[in-house]
Amino acid sequence: MSYPGYPPPAGTYPPQPGFYPPQAGGYPPQPGGYPPQPGGYPPQAGGYPPQAGGYPPQAGGYPPQAGGYPPQPGAYPPQPGSYPPQAGAYPSPLPTGTWGGGPSGGYPSTAPGSYPNPGYNAGMPGGTMPQQQYPGMGYPGQPGQTMSGYPQAPSPNPPMPGYGGAPSPNPSMPAYGGGAMPVAPSSNGVFRGTIKDFPGADPLKDVEVLRKAMKGFGTDEQAIIDLLGSRSNKQRVPLLRSYKTSYGKDLIKDLHSELSGDFRNLVMAMLKSPAELDASELHSAMKGAGTDEACMIEILSSRSNAEIKEINRIYKESYKKSLEDAIKSDTSGHFCRLLISLAQGNRDERENIDVSLAQQDAQALYAAGENKLGTDESKFNAILCARSKPHLRTVFYEYQKMCGRDIEKSINREMSGDLESGMLAVVKCIKNTPGYFAERLYKSMKGAGTKDRTLIRIMVSRSEIDMLDIRQEYVKNYGKSLYTHIHGDTSGDYRKLLIKLCGGND
Repeated sequence: MSYPGYPPPAGTYPPQPGFYPPQAGGYPPQPGGYPPQPGGYPPQAGGYPPQAGGYPPQAGGYPPQAGGYPPQPGAYPPQPGSYPPQAGAYPSPLPTGTWGGGPSGGYPSTAPGSYPNPGYNAGMPGGTMPQQQYPGMGYPGQPGQTMSGYPQAPSPNPPMPGYGGAPSPNPSMPAYGGGAMPVAPSSNGVFRGTIKDFPGADPLKDVEVLRKAMKGFGTDEQAIIDLLGSRSNKQRVPLLRSYKTSYGKDLIKDLHSELSGDFRNLVMAMLKSPAELDASELHSAMKGAGTDEACMIEILSSRSNAEIKEINRIYKESYKKSLEDAIKSDTSGHFCRLLISLAQGNRDERENIDVSLAQQDAQALYAAGENKLGTDESKFNAILCARSKPHLRTVFYEYQKMCGRDIEKSINREMSGDLESGMLAVVKCIKNTPGYFAERLYKSMKGAGTKDRTLIRIMVSRSEIDMLDIRQEYVKNYGKSLYTHIHGDTSGDYRKLLIKLCGGND
């Protein structure tokens, strides 16, 4: 066994009922084989399709039967040493890049509360590559899932917008794990994350590596870093079930007892689905004395509608209380209303921009703030929480043209406290998402002490969305690379795994 990657296993999956097994060393059907003889048995349903180059069926022979299995997307590529595929026989190997060689279409998440709908931030400019889900591309051994390569397996997890599955419904925003957020440099559908699907990853082999790293005296932290730092979220989350299947033990509990400190917190965050991580962070932000308002605004202003709906579902399931009720009991006034508006996950996500409506909205914001005594906060709330992000970027531009001051300066002048910082965060996130996260990361490491919770959350949640764009903004705005700042502000195994998520120096 070698890790973190493995050579392709010799052989193939065991024969399935109704499916002819590939014979060890057997020759594939050759072109020019004998035609079916009259009176012979008809080709059976499920048999191999007629080979290119074969003689046509002879008069009196039975016609080929319908029902032959079509070549399956997601099947395993031919193994080293086997005979080359014949024309018309097996499909050529899929492009490498993900499970079984196919495009990274997203594995189903099987842990409780896994992310069945659009991924984080489905829908910000420069979101994620459009990807395709192939039938039967689930992890082996998961309930209700089929293994790649088995015939006609309907995919248990159709591509969802945002989370590394389908094109983001709102490309103007970066997504968690695949579909929402890059705003500054528009990446035109190019993947801007640093963590990708590991080609050919096998969860059963991966958990063997993790088990070996924790068995016996001491822990092999480097093996854990190498493995988790090279698997995407949809390859990490199913490890919890695979570990329990193989060893009858809880992976989270085992890792928790073997690791400690910020390194342990980072590993725990990496083993949650995006929605589970967000729900747990929101819960922590409101737990105990004091509220982390910035964390709440960060999550609710940067995620897509589908992601926010999934966060609401997981929150209710995990904490037996709705997210809205939790917000009401922990905040108040206009700031509470702002959070509740964002938590509806009901923002317009259309891409089209109506310039005349944008001008009307800009005038309405001016009339509600700069142009009146006092401020009509509800007008700001209605426009900032309901309009689409591309539309709001146009509104901000029209606002600056109209009154010669950008919207942030007006918010600074008109509001104060949590409401001011909340509204500013919403505006910054909409204007330039990678720039907003670069600022959040900078502030988490600036000065004495590190806000590790913020650092961990952003590094994990953005690593598959727009980390490359965040790194660009970081260098541009702060004169040094994110890599350098992390390297100087953290240490040990914690630093090594954060550097893996960062993906390199600039």
